[in-house]
Amino acid sequence: MSEKVREFDFTNKDFERIRDLAHERAGIFLSPKKRDMVYSRIARRLRALGLRTFEDYLHQLEENEDEAQDFINALTTNLTAFFREAHHFDLLAEQLLQAAETRRGPLKIWSSACSTGEEAYSLAMTAIEAFGSWTPPVRILATDVDTNVLQQARRGVYASDRVAKMQEDRVKSFFVRGKGKHMGMVKVRSQVKDLIHFNSLNLLAPNWPIKGPFDAIFCRNVMIYFDKPTQYKVLSRFHPLLTPEGLLYAGHSESFQHASDLFRLKGKTVFMPVRKG
Repeated sequence: MSEKVREFDFTNKDFERIRDLAHERAGIFLSPKKRDMVYSRIARRLRALGLRTFEDYLHQLEENEDEAQDFINALTTNLTAFFREAHHFDLLAEQLLQAAETRRGPLKIWSSACSTGEEAYSLAMTAIEAFGSWTPPVRILATDVDTNVLQQARRGVYASDRVAKMQEDRVKSFFVRGKGKHMGMVKVRSQVKDLIHFNSLNLLAPNWPIKGPFDAIFCRNVMIYFDKPTQYKVLSRFHPLLTPEGLLYAGHSESFQHASDLFRLKGKTVFMPVRKG
């Protein structure tokens, strides 16, 4: 079969440069199998900028720091849902209530790749339900490398089908249904938003402008985009940010056997830090 006809020439050299820049700037590991995906997503940037070749785009990318964020946004995948992997939220509710028995001050949770906000809002709803209060002793930090999805997360407005699988009593409690021109949309209630602080953060940045300790860190379905050395680097930075009883919640296909000196499995895709000494 002949190679498909493309709108833009896309050479091996172009792909390798994109792979290097994606890894360097966001820790994203792009296998050769991702070549078509890379072409499709970066071609959109060429069209948006009125460029004619990938070489021109890569030159602009390296010269224009503003484009660097759009480059990362284009390559990141933001598949998420409310209460995705529900067992995590059941465990978190138990964890928060136990921690509150012996601790003063707010309990802290970090949603480290919050995408369009469904995970962070699910964490807040879990805390409200666990404590039976709109003002539980919980504070949530929600970060993502993609600035576009963060804007949506802050708004907290979603199409109604995003909550179609949620329990109806949860929808009624935590969302306002749109009317008139907003029909077919739902908005997260302000009491839920008040528990969350959204901010931009690249997990590969040399410095994280955040302070622990956290009772829970959610980093789900992120590590699959990193190679093993990059995973270890990120995990080694998570480790000191967790309380002694803190937990790291990972994605369903993620295993950290190569970091057994840092984390050990506690339950289904939930890890606890290894404490030395």
